Amino acid sequence: MRHITINGCDMAFIEEGQGQPLLLVHGSLYDYRYWAPQISAFAAAGFHVFAPSLRHYWPNDAKGAARLLSRHLWVFRRDVVSGPETPGLYPVYWGRRFLALALYNPHTDLAVRAYRFAPAEDPVAALLENLAQALARREAVLRQDPEGGYRPVHAEGDLLPGLVVDYYAGHAVVQATAHAWEGLLPQVAEALRPHVQSVLAKNDARTRELEGLPLYVRPLLGEVPERVQVQEGRVRYLVDLRAGQKTGAYLDQRENRLYMERFRGERALDVFSYAGGFALHLALGFREVVAVDSSAEALRRAEENARLNGLGNVRVLEANAFDLLRRLEKEGERFDLVVLDPPAFAKGKKDVERAYRAYKEVNLRAIKLLKEGGILATASCSHHMTEPLFYAMVAEAAQDAHRLLRVVEKRGQPFDHPVLLNHPETHYLKFAVFQVL
Repeated sequence: MRHITINGCDMAFIEEGQGQPLLLVHGSLYDYRYWAPQISAFAAAGFHVFAPSLRHYWPNDAKGAARLLSRHLWVFRRDVVSGPETPGLYPVYWGRRFLALALYNPHTDLAVRAYRFAPAEDPVAALLENLAQALARREAVLRQDPEGGYRPVHAEGDLLPGLVVDYYAGHAVVQATAHAWEGLLPQVAEALRPHVQSVLAKNDARTRELEGLPLYVRPLLGEVPERVQVQEGRVRYLVDLRAGQKTGAYLDQRENRLYMERFRGERALDVFSYAGGFALHLALGFREVVAVDSSAEALRRAEENARLNGLGNVRVLEANAFDLLRRLEKEGERFDLVVLDPPAFAKGKKDVERAYRAYKEVNLRAIKLLKEGGILATASCSHHMTEPLFYAMVAEAAQDAHRLLRVVEKRGQPFDHPVLLNHPETHYLKFAVFQVL
């Protein structure tokens, strides 16, 4: 196999023989391997044979095909030879072998996102069937806890790549970050209709620009309120559907926030607090809770949520987390419990080393602030920070702090944020609780 670049476009081809040029062009569902039985015969007959692959179709070599055969959902553009010029839902082949049905976009790096590994007469119907199954898996909890917050659709985890749907007390927020979903949003809204009063398309994520999609926020179904009140265990909090981060709140920490209600003490510190998610639950069992965030707007919401719950023991502090933790240590401050829920310091593989140092630094400082027997609850939401790396980082932070950590509980994502073992990127949230000795 050889490659040539013409007008900035890479093209793969097979070349064999000498003599009169002969160009062999394959059909739309194959690549240059379609001509494999004939190439040698033509070359032996005195032809200089060229068999190219049309651009952007199907996996280029064993690397791309191996990912799909292993049931990983993604193939990157560099591993695709040729394909349609327009985004959409297409079957993916390796030679003549069917591999998957996928969302395909030739204009973005993540070109192939598989959603089914068996053929289907109607690719759209097959994708929407995955949606129906995802909703069916959450139906019981939405019926039992209609005022709660849950994730009915978790993108790749539900074989619905590029689509997230979050549920807040009877209202749904949809985020579509793959091109093929754009024309299907009315069908998504209809599928949600039996479960919700309204559906908001909150398609303002910058990742949409990589797909060639516009940024917007608009209703898809019903009357969308500005804010809704969500019940989470013994705590209520307000969600701004249009202006909140992500879809409005961070539902992946729901079960971990509830878990923290079991702890009691004098002082607790919630670092990277956002709108006070952990702080609210901790305030049920601690005399004083300090919620720290660099966003004044997030802390304003945390104060509002504290008032909503009648919690006068939550104090907010606007500050850079790294600077604050160092200052509190110097001032001799001590806490019974510290929660660390930082953003994804590692956005890509190239960021892992830098992110490791940042995670270690913030955990080291938190450990030093804890009393003997105190509790450290720490998290990472970056899938690039793998579970082994995460625990190695915490252990190294404890060593440098000259403290011993006893594992209380290892936790992660809730049931509505499912993990595909074959697709490690779906396992992103690590959450662990330690006793500091």
